[in-house]
Amino acid sequence: MTGRRILVIKLGALGDFVQALGPFAAIRRHHAGDEITLLTTQPYAALARNSGYFDDIWIDERPPWWRFGTWLALKRRLNGGTFARIYDLQTSRRSGRYFALLARPKPEWNGIAHGCSHPHDNPGRDSMHSIERQREQLGAAGIADVAPPDVSWIDGDADAFGLEAGFVLLAPGGSAHRPAKRWPQDSYAALAQSLAGQGHQPVLIGAGDETARNAAIALACPLAVNLTGRTSLADLTRLARAAAGAVGNDNGPMHLTAAAGCPSVVLFSAASDPALCAQRGPSVAILRRDNLRDLGLAEVEAAMRLR
Repeated sequence: MTGRRILVIKLGALGDFVQALGPFAAIRRHHAGDEITLLTTQPYAALARNSGYFDDIWIDERPPWWRFGTWLALKRRLNGGTFARIYDLQTSRRSGRYFALLARPKPEWNGIAHGCSHPHDNPGRDSMHSIERQREQLGAAGIADVAPPDVSWIDGDADAFGLEAGFVLLAPGGSAHRPAKRWPQDSYAALAQSLAGQGHQPVLIGAGDETARNAAIALACPLAVNLTGRTSLADLTRLARAAAGAVGNDNGPMHLTAAAGCPSVVLFSAASDPALCAQRGPSVAILRRDNLRDLGLAEVEAAMRLR
């Protein structure tokens, strides 16, 4: 099976992308002599490019349905790729439409698109954790060895940030449209103050919508370092390797800290289910309350296992 062109579809979000790293590696091993292209979105292109799993990266602009010209261009590109097999790790309504764009005879397709050649047809797939679901999906395409997410290929260290030994990462952010996933800002401020009092430098991470929230936490704890918007995904991984621990909501950065082996405490509310999407790694503790306002500082600190 040499010289074929293979396409992998994974558009995001960050946590989903991290949990696809094991499948990426497995696909690379299975197609060692083939040319593999990843179709993804811009935020993950650099990480994917540096992983060594792909020969080419295509950026998906995720056009709305009414941008017919962009859809036509995407159709031409997909069909012009002459792919022998496509792994749809996004398995969304959008990626299903991409299957429909392909001319007949269609290439082999591993996913859930109706009529595809290698379907993941387990009716309980939506009740599976992402990692087990993708492992089973790839099994339907003949790929049996799918390891957990691995970020060991990200080299370098966190020295450029000039942090104190024993620092602890705090990731207070989460989806802007799902505020129930966030432990209260005042609780993070209290945690930062407590960590600083114990000699652990609190380091705030995040981007975009978390800017104002993290700035307020840093204002409440002057000893905290605010790296919001200053880190790449590779930087976050390097920081996680060096940190004594990490605490955060169910968000993308916590998937990176967990995969990097950082002792991580992840806070879940009723807005997300750890059985489906919990962070995975060698040292992860999950705390869940239907309303995160009911989760106390003492409980979070008791779950921390700083190294």
